[in-house]
Amino acid sequence: METVHITKNHIVTVEHSSKGNQLKWEQDGYWYKADAFGFESLAETVVSRLLIASTVKDFVAYEPVQIMYHDRMYRGCRSRNFRRENEELIPLERLIRAHTSMGLAKELARISDVKQRILYTVELVENLTGIEDFGGYLAQMLEIDAFFLNEDRHTNNIALLYNVEERSYRVCPFYDMGLSLFSDTREAYKLGMDFEACRRNITAKPFDRDFDEQLDAVNELYGYHLRFRLAAGEIVKVLDGIAAQTGDAYQKEELERVETVLRYQAGKYQYMFGRYFG
Repeated sequence: METVHITKNHIVTVEHSSKGNQLKWEQDGYWYKADAFGFESLAETVVSRLLIASTVKDFVAYEPVQIMYHDRMYRGCRSRNFRRENEELIPLERLIRAHTSMGLAKELARISDVKQRILYTVELVENLTGIEDFGGYLAQMLEIDAFFLNEDRHTNNIALLYNVEERSYRVCPFYDMGLSLFSDTREAYKLGMDFEACRRNITAKPFDRDFDEQLDAVNELYGYHLRFRLAAGEIVKVLDGIAAQTGDAYQKEELERVETVLRYQAGKYQYMFGRYFG
Protein backbone atom coordinates (compact mmCIF):
# COMPACT_ATOMS: atom_id res chain seq x y z
CA MET A 1 0.00 0.00 0.00
CA GLU A 2 1.35 3.40 -0.96
CA THR A 3 2.70 5.70 1.75
CA VAL A 4 2.08 9.42 1.25
CA HIS A 5 4.06 12.06 3.12
CA ILE A 6 2.00 15.11 4.00
CA THR A 7 4.30 18.12 4.11
CA LYS A 8 4.28 20.23 7.26
CA ASN A 9 3.09 23.36 5.52
CA HIS A 10 -0.27 21.74 4.81
CA ILE A 11 -2.92 22.61 7.36
CA VAL A 12 -4.77 19.78 9.02
CA THR A 13 -8.52 20.29 8.78
CA VAL A 14 -11.12 18.49 10.82
CA GLU A 15 -14.10 16.86 9.14
CA HIS A 16 -17.14 16.68 11.38
CA SER A 17 -19.33 13.59 11.43
CA SER A 18 -22.19 12.54 13.65
CA LYS A 19 -19.67 10.58 15.73
CA GLY A 20 -16.90 13.15 16.12
CA ASN A 21 -13.94 14.55 14.25
CA GLN A 22 -11.62 13.09 11.63
CA LEU A 23 -8.25 14.38 10.44
CA LYS A 24 -8.27 15.46 6.82
CA TRP A 25 -5.64 17.03 4.55
CA GLU A 26 -5.57 18.46 1.03
CA GLN A 27 -2.42 18.04 -1.03
CA ASP A 28 -1.61 17.93 -4.75
CA GLY A 29 -5.23 17.71 -5.86
CA TYR A 30 -6.15 14.93 -3.40
CA TRP A 31 -8.05 14.84 -0.15
CA TYR A 32 -6.62 12.50 2.48
CA LYS A 33 -8.56 11.14 5.46
CA ALA A 34 -7.14 9.24 8.41
CA ASP A 35 -9.08 6.44 10.09
CA ALA A 36 -10.55 7.76 13.32
CA PHE A 37 -13.18 5.26 14.41
CA GLY A 38 -12.09 1.95 12.89
CA PHE A 39 -11.71 0.88 9.26
CA GLU A 40 -13.35 3.85 7.49
CA SER A 41 -10.74 3.80 4.73
CA LEU A 42 -11.56 0.18 3.95
CA ALA A 43 -15.26 1.00 3.87
CA GLU A 44 -14.71 3.95 1.52
CA THR A 45 -12.62 1.79 -0.80
CA VAL A 46 -15.05 -1.14 -0.86
CA VAL A 47 -18.04 1.09 -1.57
CA SER A 48 -16.38 2.98 -4.41
CA ARG A 49 -14.96 -0.19 -6.00
CA LEU A 50 -18.42 -1.76 -6.03
CA LEU A 51 -20.02 1.41 -7.39
CA ILE A 52 -17.64 1.16 -10.35
CA ALA A 53 -19.57 -2.00 -11.27
CA SER A 54 -22.98 -0.34 -10.90
CA THR A 55 -25.40 2.00 -12.63
CA VAL A 56 -24.25 4.92 -10.45
CA LYS A 57 -22.35 7.29 -12.72
CA ASP A 58 -21.09 10.06 -10.46
CA PHE A 59 -19.31 9.07 -7.28
CA VAL A 60 -16.00 9.70 -5.57
CA ALA A 61 -13.41 6.94 -5.95
CA TYR A 62 -11.31 6.23 -2.86
CA GLU A 63 -8.08 4.30 -2.56
CA PRO A 64 -6.35 3.13 0.61
CA VAL A 65 -3.05 4.75 1.58
CA GLN A 66 -0.78 5.11 4.57
CA ILE A 67 -0.40 8.74 5.59
CA MET A 68 2.81 9.98 7.18
CA TYR A 69 2.33 13.28 8.99
CA HIS A 70 4.61 14.81 11.63
CA ASP A 71 6.50 11.51 12.00
CA ARG A 72 3.31 9.60 12.71
CA MET A 73 1.77 6.99 10.41
CA TYR A 74 -1.98 6.96 9.86
CA ARG A 75 -4.06 4.39 8.04
CA GLY A 76 -6.40 6.18 5.66
CA CYS A 77 -7.59 6.82 2.12
CA ARG A 78 -7.50 9.49 -0.54
CA SER A 79 -9.73 10.81 -3.29
CA ARG A 80 -9.47 13.36 -6.05
CA ASN A 81 -10.77 16.84 -5.31
CA PHE A 82 -14.15 16.90 -7.04
CA ARG A 83 -14.76 20.65 -6.78
CA ARG A 84 -14.39 22.65 -9.95
CA GLU A 85 -12.93 26.14 -10.08
CA ASN A 86 -15.00 28.69 -8.10
CA GLU A 87 -17.13 25.99 -6.48
CA GLU A 88 -18.11 25.87 -2.83
CA LEU A 89 -19.55 22.89 -0.95
CA ILE A 90 -22.95 23.76 0.54
CA PRO A 91 -24.51 21.22 2.96
CA LEU A 92 -28.31 21.04 2.84
CA GLU A 93 -28.47 22.01 6.50
CA ARG A 94 -26.70 25.28 5.70
CA LEU A 95 -28.76 25.90 2.55
CA ILE A 96 -32.12 25.38 4.25
CA ARG A 97 -31.12 27.32 7.37
CA ALA A 98 -30.44 30.35 5.19
CA HIS A 99 -34.00 30.30 3.84
CA THR A 100 -36.14 29.04 6.73
CA SER A 101 -36.53 29.79 10.40
CA MET A 102 -34.90 26.47 11.27
CA GLY A 103 -32.37 24.10 9.78
CA LEU A 104 -33.40 21.07 7.73
CA ALA A 105 -33.04 18.59 10.61
CA LYS A 106 -35.51 20.52 12.77
CA GLU A 107 -37.88 21.05 9.86
CA LEU A 108 -37.93 17.31 9.17
CA ALA A 109 -38.60 16.56 12.84
CA ARG A 110 -41.89 18.46 12.52
CA ILE A 111 -43.09 16.11 9.74
CA SER A 112 -44.27 12.69 10.91
CA ASP A 113 -44.45 10.80 7.58
CA VAL A 114 -41.24 9.56 5.94
CA LYS A 115 -42.48 10.12 2.42
CA GLN A 116 -43.54 13.67 3.24
CA ARG A 117 -40.11 14.41 4.73
CA ILE A 118 -38.49 13.33 1.48
CA LEU A 119 -40.95 15.29 -0.64
CA TYR A 120 -40.44 18.40 1.49
CA THR A 121 -36.67 18.18 1.05
CA VAL A 122 -36.76 17.54 -2.69
CA GLU A 123 -39.25 20.30 -3.45
CA LEU A 124 -37.42 22.84 -1.28
CA VAL A 125 -34.00 22.05 -2.78
CA GLU A 126 -35.32 22.19 -6.36
CA ASN A 127 -37.11 25.48 -5.71
CA LEU A 128 -34.10 27.11 -4.05
CA THR A 129 -31.44 25.90 -6.48
CA GLY A 130 -33.06 25.16 -9.82
CA ILE A 131 -31.63 21.64 -9.76
CA GLU A 132 -33.82 19.18 -11.66
CA ASP A 133 -34.60 15.62 -10.54
CA PHE A 134 -33.11 15.99 -7.10
CA GLY A 135 -35.52 13.20 -6.14
CA GLY A 136 -33.72 10.74 -8.41
CA TYR A 137 -30.40 11.83 -6.98
CA LEU A 138 -31.69 11.36 -3.43
CA ALA A 139 -33.09 7.94 -4.34
CA GLN A 140 -29.67 6.77 -5.49
CA MET A 141 -28.09 8.10 -2.31
CA LEU A 142 -30.53 6.29 -0.03
CA GLU A 143 -30.17 3.08 -2.05
CA ILE A 144 -26.39 3.22 -1.60
CA ASP A 145 -26.78 3.99 2.10
CA ALA A 146 -29.21 1.12 2.64
CA PHE A 147 -27.07 -1.44 0.86
CA PHE A 148 -23.81 -0.45 2.55
CA LEU A 149 -25.42 0.50 5.88
CA ASN A 150 -24.07 4.04 5.94
CA GLU A 151 -25.12 5.47 9.29
CA ASP A 152 -23.69 8.98 8.77
CA ARG A 153 -26.13 10.55 6.30
CA HIS A 154 -27.13 13.48 8.51
CA THR A 155 -28.33 16.73 6.94
CA ASN A 156 -24.83 18.20 6.96
CA ASN A 157 -23.65 15.18 4.97
CA ILE A 158 -25.85 15.81 1.95
CA ALA A 159 -24.36 18.66 -0.01
CA LEU A 160 -24.52 20.63 -3.23
CA LEU A 161 -21.81 22.43 -5.19
CA TYR A 162 -22.31 26.14 -5.73
CA ASN A 163 -20.43 28.10 -8.37
CA VAL A 164 -19.92 31.51 -6.84
CA GLU A 165 -19.26 33.23 -10.19
CA GLU A 166 -22.09 31.66 -12.16
CA ARG A 167 -24.42 31.55 -9.11
CA SER A 168 -25.50 28.05 -10.07
CA TYR A 169 -25.81 24.75 -8.24
CA ARG A 170 -25.10 21.15 -9.14
CA VAL A 171 -25.33 17.94 -7.15
CA CYS A 172 -22.20 16.45 -5.59
CA PRO A 173 -20.83 13.13 -6.66
CA PHE A 174 -21.70 10.57 -3.97
CA TYR A 175 -19.02 10.74 -1.30
CA ASP A 176 -18.14 10.14 2.35
CA MET A 177 -19.17 6.53 3.00
CA GLY A 178 -16.59 5.84 5.70
CA LEU A 179 -19.11 5.01 8.41
CA SER A 180 -20.54 2.09 6.44
CA LEU A 181 -20.23 -1.67 6.87
CA PHE A 182 -20.06 -1.37 10.69
CA SER A 183 -16.66 0.33 10.39
CA ASP A 184 -16.85 2.05 13.80
CA THR A 185 -14.97 -0.55 15.80
CA ARG A 186 -13.78 2.00 18.35
CA GLU A 187 -17.15 2.46 20.02
CA ALA A 188 -20.34 1.24 18.34
CA TYR A 189 -19.39 -2.08 16.72
CA LYS A 190 -16.30 -3.42 18.42
CA LEU A 191 -14.52 -6.29 16.71
CA GLY A 192 -15.91 -9.51 18.04
CA MET A 193 -19.41 -8.07 18.35
CA ASP A 194 -22.04 -10.40 16.94
CA PHE A 195 -23.30 -9.44 13.46
CA GLU A 196 -26.93 -9.55 14.53
CA ALA A 197 -26.15 -7.26 17.45
CA CYS A 198 -24.56 -4.80 15.04
CA ARG A 199 -27.68 -4.90 12.89
CA ARG A 200 -29.92 -4.25 15.87
CA ASN A 201 -27.87 -1.25 16.96
CA ILE A 202 -27.53 0.61 13.68
CA THR A 203 -29.85 3.48 12.76
CA ALA A 204 -30.36 5.27 9.46
CA LYS A 205 -30.54 9.00 8.69
CA PRO A 206 -31.94 11.52 7.89
CA PHE A 207 -35.59 10.73 7.08
CA ASP A 208 -36.12 7.68 9.28
CA ARG A 209 -34.17 5.50 11.70
CA ASP A 210 -34.84 2.43 9.54
CA PHE A 211 -32.98 2.04 6.24
CA ASP A 212 -35.78 0.13 4.54
CA GLU A 213 -38.45 2.63 5.57
CA GLN A 214 -36.44 5.36 3.85
CA LEU A 215 -35.72 3.12 0.88
CA ASP A 216 -39.33 2.06 0.32
CA ALA A 217 -40.53 5.66 0.51
CA VAL A 218 -37.96 7.10 -1.90
CA ASN A 219 -38.33 4.22 -4.38
CA GLU A 220 -42.09 4.67 -4.41
CA LEU A 221 -41.64 8.38 -5.10
CA TYR A 222 -38.71 8.38 -7.54
CA GLY A 223 -38.18 4.82 -8.74
CA TYR A 224 -35.32 2.31 -8.52
CA HIS A 225 -31.84 3.28 -9.64
CA LEU A 226 -29.01 1.22 -8.09
CA ARG A 227 -28.08 -1.97 -9.91
CA PHE A 228 -24.77 -3.85 -9.84
CA ARG A 229 -23.32 -5.25 -13.05
CA LEU A 230 -22.16 -8.45 -11.42
CA ALA A 231 -23.64 -11.45 -9.68
CA ALA A 232 -24.22 -11.23 -5.95
CA GLY A 233 -21.59 -13.88 -5.26
CA GLU A 234 -18.93 -11.88 -7.09
CA ILE A 235 -18.88 -8.93 -4.72
CA VAL A 236 -16.51 -10.69 -2.34
CA LYS A 237 -13.93 -10.82 -5.14
CA VAL A 238 -13.75 -7.04 -4.93
CA LEU A 239 -12.90 -7.32 -1.24
CA ASP A 240 -10.31 -10.00 -1.99
CA GLY A 241 -8.63 -7.65 -4.46
CA ILE A 242 -8.45 -4.87 -1.89
CA ALA A 243 -7.04 -7.26 0.72
CA ALA A 244 -4.33 -8.36 -1.73
CA GLN A 245 -3.48 -4.73 -2.50
CA THR A 246 -3.24 -3.61 1.13
CA GLY A 247 -1.36 -6.55 2.62
CA ASP A 248 -1.61 -6.62 6.39
CA ALA A 249 -2.98 -3.07 6.73
CA TYR A 250 -6.38 -4.40 7.77
CA GLN A 251 -6.97 -7.01 10.42
CA LYS A 252 -8.44 -10.37 9.52
CA GLU A 253 -11.44 -9.58 11.73
CA GLU A 254 -12.07 -6.31 9.85
CA LEU A 255 -12.01 -8.04 6.47
CA GLU A 256 -14.25 -10.82 7.76
CA ARG A 257 -16.78 -8.30 9.03
CA VAL A 258 -16.96 -6.57 5.66
CA GLU A 259 -17.38 -9.90 3.89
CA THR A 260 -20.19 -10.90 6.26
CA VAL A 261 -22.03 -7.63 5.69
CA LEU A 262 -21.64 -7.77 1.91
CA ARG A 263 -22.89 -11.36 1.71
CA TYR A 264 -25.89 -10.59 3.90
CA GLN A 265 -26.84 -7.41 2.04
CA ALA A 266 -26.44 -9.06 -1.36
CA GLY A 267 -28.84 -11.76 -0.25
CA LYS A 268 -31.29 -9.21 1.11
CA TYR A 269 -31.25 -7.00 -1.99
CA GLN A 270 -30.99 -9.67 -4.67
CA TYR A 271 -32.91 -7.55 -7.17
CA MET A 272 -29.85 -5.26 -7.42
CA PHE A 273 -27.64 -8.02 -8.89
CA GLY A 274 -26.84 -10.33 -11.76
CA ARG A 275 -29.78 -11.63 -13.76
CA TYR A 276 -31.98 -9.05 -12.07
CA PHE A 277 -29.99 -6.30 -13.72
CA GLY A 278 -31.75 -4.53 -16.53
